[in-house]
Amino acid sequence: MAGPALSGRGRSAPAIGGEAAPGPGQWERGAAPRAARPSLSAAHTSPPPRPRRPIASRDVGSEPAGPIAARCVAPPPALSRRREGGVHPAAANQRAHRGVEQPIGAGSSGGRGGGSSGVRRKRRHSVPPEAAAVAMEAAAAPVRLWARTEPFVAGALPVPPPARLGPHYLRKMAAYARARAAEGCFPRLRWPRWRHIACGKLQLGRGLAWLYFELFHSLLRRDPPRRLQWAEAEAACASAEELERERSKLSVDTLQFLLFLYLQQLNKVSLRRSLIGEEWPSPRTKAPGLTGKPSGENKNWSDQEHRAFVQSHLSDMLELLLEPEQLTASSHSSRSSLVSYEAVCALSFLLEGTVSRSRTVRPLHELALWQPCQGQNGYSKASRSFSLPQLESWLRSCLTTNPFGMSALLKSGKKLAWAQQVEGTTRRAKIACNTRVVPEVSPMVIMSQVYKQTLAKSSDTLVGAHVRIHRCNESFIYLLSPLRSVTIEKCRNSTFVLGPVQASVHVHNCDNISVVVVCHRLTLSSTTGCTFYILTPTQPLVLSGNHAVSFAPFHTHYPMLEDHMAQVGLATLPNRWDSPMLVGRESGDTDVFRLLPPSDFYTFVIPFEMEGDTTETPGGLPHAYQQALSQREQKVQLWQRTVKEAGLTKDQRKQFQMLVENKFYEWLVQTGNRQQLDSLVPPAMGSKQAAG
Repeated sequence: MAGPALSGRGRSAPAIGGEAAPGPGQWERGAAPRAARPSLSAAHTSPPPRPRRPIASRDVGSEPAGPIAARCVAPPPALSRRREGGVHPAAANQRAHRGVEQPIGAGSSGGRGGGSSGVRRKRRHSVPPEAAAVAMEAAAAPVRLWARTEPFVAGALPVPPPARLGPHYLRKMAAYARARAAEGCFPRLRWPRWRHIACGKLQLGRGLAWLYFELFHSLLRRDPPRRLQWAEAEAACASAEELERERSKLSVDTLQFLLFLYLQQLNKVSLRRSLIGEEWPSPRTKAPGLTGKPSGENKNWSDQEHRAFVQSHLSDMLELLLEPEQLTASSHSSRSSLVSYEAVCALSFLLEGTVSRSRTVRPLHELALWQPCQGQNGYSKASRSFSLPQLESWLRSCLTTNPFGMSALLKSGKKLAWAQQVEGTTRRAKIACNTRVVPEVSPMVIMSQVYKQTLAKSSDTLVGAHVRIHRCNESFIYLLSPLRSVTIEKCRNSTFVLGPVQASVHVHNCDNISVVVVCHRLTLSSTTGCTFYILTPTQPLVLSGNHAVSFAPFHTHYPMLEDHMAQVGLATLPNRWDSPMLVGRESGDTDVFRLLPPSDFYTFVIPFEMEGDTTETPGGLPHAYQQALSQREQKVQLWQRTVKEAGLTKDQRKQFQMLVENKFYEWLVQTGNRQQLDSLVPPAMGSKQAAG
């Protein structure tokens, strides 16, 4: 962590140059460095965007539909009969695209056996306009479904779940909740009822029960004003009883919450796989690779693992959503079981998709109701339910790998340009973001193998992004934009300064790194010698495999920080940076972490210029740390006064100055801060900066 050379109040940052950051929606390109500190806010033009390929080949990949998937989009019987009656298929298709005589899933009537024009008008007016707009696209190409990235990245805790969160106990919980709908269990589950179920039935601790409930609640609550309102109410509570009364006002969708709890099985250790060498329950497992191979991959980020999880557990998840009367005496489904529309809506928490010719990503329940697919998924308008066997078969046939996931990013992601970057050391670095982003999907950014670099970025490219930082060593990375989530893996001897993170920051298998961040939640696993300077409304989660972890209060600022905090709904209070929660085998070992002593605490200066109003650390510092800084400042003033009153001659002052500078240089080398200063020196005028 930066010491006095780069920290402390009243110290000026080195005069450095840099590259201007892009304006909204623009990519950064090389620019002449300024004489002052690097700017991350100047507008910058970029070349016009390249023409995009048709969405059929861009948004959903080029994987051909299998024979089962193709059957779900076969033309409906009415249209087939119309073709048999002598109308050329092209003419029928042309009428359908005009949207006059061809509603979703129905052929145009006319001629012998085709029905009267009055019938046509009745059918036409009964179809919603928004459905008619995409009807023939659905009939012409298959529906493709995939597992949503966000529940896996930001919702699944990277730790094996408690034994009582398995399928058997979750089915019991589902039956219990439905039977007590009048008591606040269904269709929405209130916190007091979940606390009773978790602590009394599932034998979970109260802290763990609140962890799962709050994690799911915050995952779905993305509205910043409501987040800030809740933070204000929570901070105003003066006692545990008042806090519990506030929490009692919260509720979640019961069926979606059941799926969220089931999703925690993602990181369950399999004894069978452990015995054959595929998976071993060690706190220091091998770091996830970025080759796209399933073996050793981080399950939370691997879209192949997401797809495999849904395929393997689809039957159990559908059973979990069934109403009691659809289950047998042994609490299992049968061939005649029906799945309610509300259950399919809940399943949209995990699944989404599109029609291959559409640019719009839609939730599962909207796609399931499209007329061309109803014959395949067994939907009945009369009962507003789906046949379980048909629905499961349809889901499996349409399920594919996420076209916006990590695999697509590694294959065809766009390289990023950076505002501050040293030339000559970026050959191995892989830094890219999605090239195929749609409004319904959060962007993704990957940074891998950054070595001895100082990188800085603040732009719309990062806003709301899921960021994965992997295998970075001896680097300083500044991501000064509001982010959705951040994962830092297998990094060494580096410093990460992040903008506010709306969901979570997860640090895994890292040694001797410093993380400076305002975030909703911080999770650590398998880290050694790391220091975290944080502002967070939740308890930091310390999972297994951690050693010599230090926590300290957030200690820096940049001009746009408070604006970015407001964008993601994070406030300065409550701040629980000093109350870590131990989860897992080390739950009783408090020696895993410490609070950084005030004597070792220094503020941190971000050496870049931006536009904005924040001029100090949001929320200030705890009294003990502020007092330590004040005492250190007094010592500096005393030293300066002593030197001034020493009455040194001009030659003596010059000699003394050289001595101080030499000692300071030795300190820079010993602490590694010389590299940080050298990396801030701007490149020569007119030099070409690497794009990363």
